[in-house]
Amino acid sequence: MYGFIVGLRASAQPTLILGKGILKSPLKDNHLRNPGESLDRQIDELINSKAMPYILIIVMGFIFAGFEWYRWYFEVKPNPIVYTILAITVTPYCFLKLFAIRKEVRHLIQGRDGEKAVGQYLESLRETSAKVFHDIPAKGFNIDHVVIAKSGIYVIETKTYSKPDTGQPKVIFDGTSLKFSSGFSTNKPLIQVEASSNWLRTLIKETTGKSFAIKPVIVFPGWFAEPTSDAKSSDIWVLNPKGLPTFIANSKEKMAAEDMSLVAFHLSRYVRSYKED
Repeated sequence: MYGFIVGLRASAQPTLILGKGILKSPLKDNHLRNPGESLDRQIDELINSKAMPYILIIVMGFIFAGFEWYRWYFEVKPNPIVYTILAITVTPYCFLKLFAIRKEVRHLIQGRDGEKAVGQYLESLRETSAKVFHDIPAKGFNIDHVVIAKSGIYVIETKTYSKPDTGQPKVIFDGTSLKFSSGFSTNKPLIQVEASSNWLRTLIKETTGKSFAIKPVIVFPGWFAEPTSDAKSSDIWVLNPKGLPTFIANSKEKMAAEDMSLVAFHLSRYVRSYKED
């Protein structure tokens, strides 16, 4: 009798067992990533690993209670009180956990949708022979987007912050910090994009044997970015993503086509061979 089982190995490659023979997937390497793919995985993990147990506890509690009430109704020596108390006690705790998880999931979804929106803007650069990568994985972090264009290499971090209910959503960049019209101020995205740029510069140097300048960029979907005169002292661009493709396309050419292909080849190979911990 023939049967088949589809399993997943650690490499996430499916294996088909058909009868006595084992057929391996023809896909050896990982695929290049889509915008927001890391956040998609985090959302799935939150829902499947964290939220689902609490949902099952609630459901099972009421199933047991309902079963006992059934036995009581049909006079089968029931004891519904114990299960009812258990269900009433556990349910509020589970709902509190689920609401916390729901808030985190909504935050991740907003970030993922922002990365996908920026990714769509960047895809237009392929018409100018640019190489566009999304969601570059690394240990403990990821880079949202990397663009390899004639004007250079760009590391792009997307920050999808919620906007205030009233007034123009504005972020002011003074070269060292970001000040938002909502009253919030931070420099963490600046530190992050600089660290990501340094990491990518090192990776490219190690894989190609060549050194290239990396342009750090932070984009805020839905926000108006306003750099001050002091922002000129910083190498970081802070922009609304709608204008980013134009900025990149209109910048002075710095890279030869051969170098663009070289960097793109090694970055692609890195992503495809990357193994999750």
